[in-house]
Amino acid sequence: MSALEPRVPQRSAAETVTAPAAAPSEGGVLGAAYRTLSIGIISVVFLIAFEATAVGTAMPVAARELEGIGLYAFAFSAYFTTSLFGMVLAGQWADRQGPLRPLTVGIGAFAAGLVCSGTAGVMWVFVLGRAVQGFGGGLVIVALYVVVSRAYEERLRPAIMAAFAAGWVVPSIVGPLASGTVTEHLGWRWVFLGIPALVVVPVVVALPAIRRSASGPVDPDTPAEAFDRRRIRLALAISVGAGLLQYAAQDLRWLSLLPGVVGAALLVPAALGLLPRGTYRARRGLPSVVLLRGVAAGSFIAAESFVPLMLVTQRGLSPTLAGFSLALGGVAWALGSWIQSKGRVEPYRGRLMVLGMLMVAAAIAGAPAVLIESVPVWTLALAWGVGCLGMGLVIGSTSVLLMQLSAPEEAGANSAALQISDALANVVLLAGGGAAFAALGGGAVGAAHAFDGGGGASHPGAFVVVFLPMACVALVGAWVATRLHGEPGEG
Repeated sequence: MSALEPRVPQRSAAETVTAPAAAPSEGGVLGAAYRTLSIGIISVVFLIAFEATAVGTAMPVAARELEGIGLYAFAFSAYFTTSLFGMVLAGQWADRQGPLRPLTVGIGAFAAGLVCSGTAGVMWVFVLGRAVQGFGGGLVIVALYVVVSRAYEERLRPAIMAAFAAGWVVPSIVGPLASGTVTEHLGWRWVFLGIPALVVVPVVVALPAIRRSASGPVDPDTPAEAFDRRRIRLALAISVGAGLLQYAAQDLRWLSLLPGVVGAALLVPAALGLLPRGTYRARRGLPSVVLLRGVAAGSFIAAESFVPLMLVTQRGLSPTLAGFSLALGGVAWALGSWIQSKGRVEPYRGRLMVLGMLMVAAAIAGAPAVLIESVPVWTLALAWGVGCLGMGLVIGSTSVLLMQLSAPEEAGANSAALQISDALANVVLLAGGGAAFAALGGGAVGAAHAFDGGGGASHPGAFVVVFLPMACVALVGAWVATRLHGEPGEG
């Protein structure tokens, strides 16, 4: 998968305590009381998953045609950078006015970003479109989880979360094949311009059901609170700071030190203000849970972003085959998420998460072996499936532990911190990986590649310096996973 499972939303303490649940029902998430709503919101997740897998397949071709291979990592991190701001804004918006409006605006922005990227004539416009997509994606993901918290009774929430994970399976298999076929026969732009047509189904199915079951403020009789301007300012500072750091990492000139310093000055204090105290020291309990989410997500996504590019430019695979090599990952991720949701594994959750991070580290470290011509390409697909299985174990478990370690009045802030750690780690590690990639000649990768089976420039070292450091980060995550237990509400 090119993107993670939807993240836990920011919710206010009031919502956590008083949000009305749906009337008890004997049916499941597809029973009569929930069927339309479940199909609608799962279709939104399906759209996000299909976009992630399809766009990841077309990205190497788009970057080469726009002469932007050197900015390849930026095209991914721009999405995560703006999603940081969208998440915090959507959490407060949904708390005060309900999730319907942020979800509607988010879907619209998501589609508009795809159109912007699909019509781009230069790489910076392409990146701008990805940034608009990220803002919309941040709004959508948070709004979806607020819908779940309001519309579903507690016993059904694990099931709908498992359905979200399962919503990635079919796109992970079909997305690369469809995207690669379209890219090869019609051009990469049609991948971006065609996906917005899929927005019609979620809008038609999901929004009316959400309006009936989860629209409006939690308590219509209580005056809406003002937006927390401090948190919005901190979220904006993180987004701008992360963007400046990414720019500095890609530019690799002495002059780029200035935006890099400014970016760090904005990002670090804002992150410290939004994350639990002790997060960066891996303090036992909640801070380590939040840190582990970022370490796991950042290391895996930063590495995965370069897998299709490596297969296309170094092994001569078509975009279709390069993307399809990751198809096993969707199934493995869903399997890991399903395993961790079983009640019988609860006593062993800590050990399971350590094992999951070791699997992730092994998959990332083993990926560059495919740079050796004698190593079959299918070994990378198998290794990446192992890594995705580990991610399914870890990502699902961090959400479970977050709720276990959060007092009711702290659940909103702690859930927001989990999201921020996730997206921020993606941005920072993609920036670092992108800088290393560019410094070792990555900008020239694919410059002479015709994407029709011809050979391109060979810069295997540019890929090695992305994957091996990320494997080391994942190993740090295995250590952090030993420090997850603490007193409820710690942090």
